Amino acid sequence: MHSPPEVALGILYQGDLLLLQLRDDIPTIIYPGCWAIFGGHLEIGESPLQAVKREIWEEIGFKMGNPVYFQTYSDQYAIRHVFSHPLTVPLTELNLQEGWDLGLASPADIDQGKLYSAEAQAVKPLGDRHRTILLDFLAAHQIE
Repeated sequence: MHSPPEVALGILYQGDLLLLQLRDDIPTIIYPGCWAIFGGHLEIGESPLQAVKREIWEEIGFKMGNPVYFQTYSDQYAIRHVFSHPLTVPLTELNLQEGWDLGLASPADIDQGKLYSAEAQAVKPLGDRHRTILLDFLAAHQIE
């Protein structure tokens, strides 16, 4: 039996707002058309810390300084290594390279599990595992 793939996710925050990626609406990917946390698979020989920095840079052009390890979540689909880091630039300085849209979500948006996308011109759901991770993060941190 194979172990699930390892991924590194980065919770980026500005004040009490959390940056989310609206995943492409492609049926063959996990959480198509859903909001999720930026990140991706570890490459061979790469640590979760290296992976989260690389993935965030590749996906939105943001250079993370020193991400803080939050927690690891494992299930049959993935081993998710989660880090956090303040988002120190305005959204207009991010260059979305992967996904349909990006946006800042409030704790209330996370709690409700949905957020409006200007690109999709619709309210889209938050992927359930990502919502759980973000709710855990919000419960554990007083972010400002």
